[in-house]
Formats: sequence, C-alpha cells, structure tokens
Amino acid sequence: MRKLITTSLVVIFFVSSVSAAKNKLQILSDQNDDGICISMVETQGYGCEEHKVTTEDGYILSLQRIPKGISGKAATKPPVLLQHGLLMDGITWLLNPPDQSLAFILADEGYDVWIANTRGTKYSQGHTSLSPQDPEYWEWSWDELVDFDLPATLKYVHDQTGQKLHYVGHSLGTLIALAAISQNKLIDMLRSAALLSPIAYLGQLRSPLAKSASKDFIAEGLYWLGIHEFDPRGDAVVKLLQKICQDPGNNCSDLMTSFTGPNCCVNSSRTDIFLEHEPQATATKNMIHIAQMTRKGTIEKYDYGSEEENNKHYGQPNPPEYIMANIPNNIPLFFGYGGADYLSDVNDVKTLLNKLQGHNPDKLVLQYREDYAHADFVFGVNAKQVVYDPLMAFFKFN
Repeated sequence: MRKLITTSLVVIFFVSSVSAAKNKLQILSDQNDDGICISMVETQGYGCEEHKVTTEDGYILSLQRIPKGISGKAATKPPVLLQHGLLMDGITWLLNPPDQSLAFILADEGYDVWIANTRGTKYSQGHTSLSPQDPEYWEWSWDELVDFDLPATLKYVHDQTGQKLHYVGHSLGTLIALAAISQNKLIDMLRSAALLSPIAYLGQLRSPLAKSASKDFIAEGLYWLGIHEFDPRGDAVVKLLQKICQDPGNNCSDLMTSFTGPNCCVNSSRTDIFLEHEPQATATKNMIHIAQMTRKGTIEKYDYGSEEENNKHYGQPNPPEYIMANIPNNIPLFFGYGGADYLSDVNDVKTLLNKLQGHNPDKLVLQYREDYAHADFVFGVNAKQVVYDPLMAFFKFN
C-alpha cells in the first residue's frame, strides 16, 4: 500500500507540478555531472549551456540555454525564457520527444531558448550561506519568487543576450509573472508574456483533492510540525496523501485526474522518463500560500495569520493585494487555457480576464481548448499544433 501511495503521489504531480555542508561561496546538494544539459538536452543532439545566477537573497539558481537548433544554426530570433510550474523544474519543457517539447521546438524555430529552475529544485539548491538541510533555507513562498528569482533570472538573460525576451510560464510560472507585471516590474526587459494554464485566482478550482488539502489545513499542519521542505517523495507528504484519500469524497483511484482534470492528450509513454526526474520539492510555506489563495479566492501576499504578524511584515493588518488591473494595457499577453483544467479553472481565468478588460485588444491573445486540462499544455502530444504554433505566431508580431 505504501509503495502504491508513493508511486501515485509522484504521478499526480506529473502536471503541475539533501546533504551538504555550509559553504559561504556556494552549496549544491548534488554534483551537476547529471545536470539538465547532459541528461535531457545533449542526449537529443542539441547543444546546451549551463548557467548560474544568484538572487539578492542568496539563492543560486541554475539556467540552461539551448542556443541552436538541431541543425546547428545559431539562433536568429529573440531569447525566450521558459518557467515551470509547482513541484516541477525546467525538465518540464524537455520531457516529450523533440517534436513535442516546447524548448526543442523553439530552438529549431531559431529562438534562443533559456530554461529557468526555481529555488529548491534539484539543480537550484545552492545558497551563499545556507544548506537545504537548514529550515531557514525553506522560509519562502511564491512572493520570494516574484521578488527575487524572477527578476534575477530575467535580468541575467537580458544582460547575456542584450535583448528583450519573450516569457513563457506554466501554472505557478504564470502566477509569479502576473504578480510581478502587476507591480510594473520587469516590463522594460519583456517583449511579451505567454501564460499557459494561468493561475491568479484559485477560489473556483475544481480539484477535489486540492480543495480537501486546503480545507483541512494540511500544509499548515506540516509547517507547525517543523517540516519546512515539502518533498513529494518524503514520508510526511505520503502520509498527507493517505489522510486525504481517507475522505469518502475523494477518488484516489485516478489521482492525476482528481488533481488536474481529465487530460486528453498527455504522452503516457513518457511516464518512466518523467519519474526519473520529477516531482521536485518546494517550500511548505509556498504550499500554505497557495492554500490561502484557494480559501480566500484572492491574489495577495502571504498571510502570516494575525494582524500583529502582518503588521510586522507589511505595515498593515492584512496582506497587500496584487492588483491585476494594474498590469499595463500595452504589454503583449497570450493566455492558453482549457475547459477540463481543474486547477486553472475556466471561471477563475474569466475572473482574471475581467480584471484586464481595459487591455489593448491588439495585445491580448486568448487560446482556449475545451478538451485540455492542466498537463496537456506542456505534455500534450498535439500541443505543438494546438498551442505552440499559435504561440510562435504571437511571438512574431511582438
């Protein structure tokens, strides 16, 4: 039973989404001899570069660059930064065969492709003074991704290439971009933002398992027990899943569908390759922040649970809101969303789009697919035709 639960949990996060000593120069939990370039890109015949960027709060993030297509011809089009979702890393964009994986497709179309990996994932566990074994290392939520990871990564790619870039995010990767852009951050480095399975509001998500975890304050319970790293393969999270599955309202016989919706087009033949690399850890505090969004139906900063604590952090009794209506009306935006998505629910996407009613219609592209769920946008066998070709057409005009 335990093996079944562990394997099932790993498969759930097919969609969405440590031992090192302190070292003031850099700490990595794994040697990078099995890095993403070597394990996932060069094996397909593409050239690849490994890069590192350090955030202002000391996290050392890995970036991969695919500067040429399979033909060996250097990129002639602008840089594109790909940002993965929750409990995933940059391998998201490389798991399918090259003719189905967005990173390879873009490289073959002449784009200079950069792949981001957020803090806490396997190849981004470095820090200037902390180890992943330190609880302090995991003291962050997606607010810090907005404030530190995304700006550092974007600036690095911009400075390395000398060009403004296109941004593509999936799931959590859309949330951090929307939050940053709503604060008028990063605008001067962006050509456009493409948001697949966009997340801003979560009040109407349909995933019964995600709703149960939020309602039962599961992530908060882990944090109060001193578990600051949310590791999908760890004992604590396996027990969490067992608890959720005891609820008679939850169907744990088809966990992937229960979490993400009935994905129509995922390449199931790649599951074994996925399991070699994913899912990835995140901060328990990050999971709490997302649970807060589902309970409140709002998009705001992390709620510390009391007026006193919020005042300490924000100078006000309630967490500040990220105001979606503040997104500049002239930034080119591409939204790809699906009618079967249980996490990026159509009604929540409509709530977001209602906040953008003043957006320049010439700068807003909506790509809706009735049969697509959360994972189809990154793992669908037909995603090139359904999503990526329209996405690249959008890039050409921006």
